[in-house]
Amino acid sequence: MVKFFKILLITFIFLTNFNLLAYSEDPKIRVGLLVPMTGENKSLGQQLIKSTRIALKDIGSNKLELYPKDSGSDANQSLRSASELKDMGIKIIIGPVFYESLTYLDKIEDVIFISFTNKTKNIPNNVISSGINATSQLNTIKKFIKSNEINKTIFLTPKVGYEIEIKDAIKKSKLNIFKHYIYDTEPTKLTAQIEKITNYKIRKQNLLDEIERVENSDLPDKEMQLKKLEKKYTIGNVKFDSVIISDFDQSLKSVITSLLYTDVSPKDKYIISFNQWFDKSILEETSIQPIFYPSINKKNLEDFEIKYYKEFKEQPSYLALLNYDLVGLIYYLTIKNGLTDIEKLFKKETSFKGKIGIFDIENNKINHRLNFYKIDNGKIKKIF
Repeated sequence: MVKFFKILLITFIFLTNFNLLAYSEDPKIRVGLLVPMTGENKSLGQQLIKSTRIALKDIGSNKLELYPKDSGSDANQSLRSASELKDMGIKIIIGPVFYESLTYLDKIEDVIFISFTNKTKNIPNNVISSGINATSQLNTIKKFIKSNEINKTIFLTPKVGYEIEIKDAIKKSKLNIFKHYIYDTEPTKLTAQIEKITNYKIRKQNLLDEIERVENSDLPDKEMQLKKLEKKYTIGNVKFDSVIISDFDQSLKSVITSLLYTDVSPKDKYIISFNQWFDKSILEETSIQPIFYPSINKKNLEDFEIKYYKEFKEQPSYLALLNYDLVGLIYYLTIKNGLTDIEKLFKKETSFKGKIGIFDIENNKINHRLNFYKIDNGKIKKIF
């Protein structure tokens, strides 16, 4: 089945010069779009269909035809819809959205699926994972750590079934980790684990011992020293200078809050998270800032959101922008390489520059070269 070779860099900007590639004698390019059109995620599916319309409009060619089919909410429905698309003669399918929908797709021979999932472990050989995967994020984080001469980094991963993926990404990125901890997301257990990781009880006892020592002393500045100690929460340093947290949303906030409780402040240690997609709720939580994280091109995302809202009067999911890029990718590759041999279609030694940013295709996954951001005082600043 399809294997993907390491990609070398050339720059191609999607949806800018596509018109130059269109020739009237070319056949139609028929592509499937396998997205949820029923069930609880149908609104997401509709957004992906709408972003396809924007991409086709920007391409400005009638040579690309996309055929949406309902992936539903389970792997069986995805298999049925994928079979229908294959029966139509379609050999390239964008989707499904979710990892769980990939289970039976290896039964569909001679078809390539470009899924939105960011998971890369145990996916069928005919599926390309296009989401912002952990390796892409850690490669970007590694660049930041190196440039800031950070020496001891601990890694915190929630116990939510993503641990193997994270460990594999750490290995592939060759990121030097001092210690890797798997934590329980239940609040009481989480706090107890963070206390242990940060040696909180020992550092707290150090403070109490020092207060007692000063109180029992005859020091001339005894009162001044006691006032200084009253402002402290602990005495003693932790054995790391940065923390990477592979978590999101409220769970991420809980971890950072637990670190603050144990007197580990983002103002003293680098707190680095995984991609937060410019989450506005984190912007409002100034007490847990600064936070650093990798993500996509923010300016391009904002421009796309404006374009999408102008067209459909609603805010799009970030997956809508990823879909926009995938439509452009397929159009470019099929025009350049023809429609007859999908085995060669994604073997081109090329890097691509889409709206999300530059990305490479390698070993059944898309690796993204991400930007790096800092949130501080309620504002987002691009680091690189």
